[in-house]
Amino acid sequence: MDLPSVPSEQLFAHAADQWRQLCAANKGLLDVIRELDRRDAWETEGAHDMAHWVSIAFGLSHWRAARWVEAAEALTLLPRVAQALEAGELSIYKVEELVRFADPDDEEALVWWAEEVPSGAIRAEADRRRRADAQEVAEIEDRRELRWWQIDEGRGFELQAVLPAADGQRVVDAIDRIAAELPKQTGGSHPVQAAASKTQLRADALVALAAGDAASSGGAVIGGTTAARPTILVHAPLDVLIDGEAAAQAGWTDDAAVIAPEVLQRLLCDATVKTIVEDATGSVLGGDRTTRFPSRAVVRRLRQRDRGCMFPNCAHGRFTQAHHIRWWSQGGSTDLDNLVLVCTFHHKLVHEHGWSLTRDGADGVVRWFRPDGTGYRAGPRDPADVVLEAS
Repeated sequence: MDLPSVPSEQLFAHAADQWRQLCAANKGLLDVIRELDRRDAWETEGAHDMAHWVSIAFGLSHWRAARWVEAAEALTLLPRVAQALEAGELSIYKVEELVRFADPDDEEALVWWAEEVPSGAIRAEADRRRRADAQEVAEIEDRRELRWWQIDEGRGFELQAVLPAADGQRVVDAIDRIAAELPKQTGGSHPVQAAASKTQLRADALVALAAGDAASSGGAVIGGTTAARPTILVHAPLDVLIDGEAAAQAGWTDDAAVIAPEVLQRLLCDATVKTIVEDATGSVLGGDRTTRFPSRAVVRRLRQRDRGCMFPNCAHGRFTQAHHIRWWSQGGSTDLDNLVLVCTFHHKLVHEHGWSLTRDGADGVVRWFRPDGTGYRAGPRDPADVVLEAS
């Protein structure tokens, strides 16, 4: 269509037709997202849940991607809302808010209402209704104690706290705030088996708070001062430091907590770790050895260069760590050319789940590889690259 020569009346009609096609395509995309989510297809794509994959694949904010995933599932119970989206009566932006509180009993009336109000008004109504639910949460008992103990023969750690209601809420708010910003870890033994539960995310946030990851300065802010990052004393057989995959034993702390070889490799890459290296007889092969963070100057340059996690389309700028491309434990140097910024989720993907990456020194391009060695590229796949097998 030669647009400059088309009368305005026809252009208005053409715009309306394009809008209907766009909304119908959005409905079709939500259907595909829902099916991929039900198959857990995001597991092999370097994502920790479906919303993360949508964010990576289409360059959306994680907030919007999560709304689309929620809408995709909700539309199965809201046929009138789904029809309104497909027909172009409601935009996807209105639908992503409407499904947060609509139910089959009132969706017809809500569709009529939503057609006449801006999407901001629909979002405000959804926020209002959800806040009312949050106000029903009960207060905890007014007792103050904190206890902890080792479980599973030193492989686990259990913590129990009872606080006054006001103090408890302060702790919950701080943990939930950090949990909302943390790169989401997973609930299973494989990084992409299942999305982490809310309680697991809170556990990750508590560890981040204790480790000082929640402060950009590298330490936790306590009482107006910055606390030093903790030092973990780990006993480890030499083969764990040389080759974590080939190691026959794990490491352990002075408190008898067991540190898996893969976890120890990650700690060596990022944390300040003092190790006492012993041979098979228990003889010390080397004194205390401290593997330090890159200098503050190098960290500043690294953050200025990478800005955030270098996994394709990963949006995390906070809770990132300096990863040694050639691992420090394997002789890699702690300098800018051998460092890359990754979030905590993708750092675990490398050290504990077989992913790898390279960085081209000439152009600085970071390339990621799945555990089977195949290259990874974010974004929608080219149909020409997809081979369909005939049934």
